[in-house]
Amino acid sequence: MVEGDRTIASVAASYGLVAQTVGNWVAKYRKQHADAQEQRNESEAQELARVKAELHKVRMGQ
Repeated sequence: MVEGDRTIASVAASYGLVAQTVGNWVAKYRKQHADAQEQRNESEAQELARVKAELHKVRMGQ
């Protein structure tokens, strides 16, 4: 998993790797999967807008 709470340095150390190498791998992965992440972000933004609009309607109805 690329997104997590561990630092690149701690992951590298736990596997006996150089942090720069792991950082390069992470950067490459993120670049290759940027479109999928952008789609998730857009989908989440749309859902948030929908929920906010619904909340507004509910508050106005009270």
